[in-house]
Amino acid sequence: MKVNIKKLIVKKDDRGWLAEIIRQEDVNSKFGQILITTALPGKIKGNHYHKRKKEWYCVIKGKGLLRLKDLKTGKVKDLILDSDDLKLVEIPLNVVHAIRNVGSQELYLLAYVSESFDLQDPDTYYLEAIL
Repeated sequence: MKVNIKKLIVKKDDRGWLAEIIRQEDVNSKFGQILITTALPGKIKGNHYHKRKKEWYCVIKGKGLLRLKDLKTGKVKDLILDSDDLKLVEIPLNVVHAIRNVGSQELYLLAYVSESFDLQDPDTYYLEAIL
């Protein structure tokens, strides 16, 4: 399973910080949708995969364990995503993904999805990656 991980450059000054999370060269497709979701400590989000949608995850507050499981090989990859070390993770097609909040505060996950959600054709298949 090939997972692209981009270490983000954080620019700080006396006002705060800025990081360019997703740029056109990261996506190379028509615009999909950007979403933000939160998870309380110990809670899990995801446990699904997509056959045609790609997703990019970035934890912007808190700490999460992202588990990826390749449906073809069964290979499992665990990544820690932490707002103290910003990274952008591109989730491949046909890879089950779920994130568990392993921190003590609410986790904020910023995600880009290559297609907008369509209730009639969601391309979201539920399968547990984290129990």
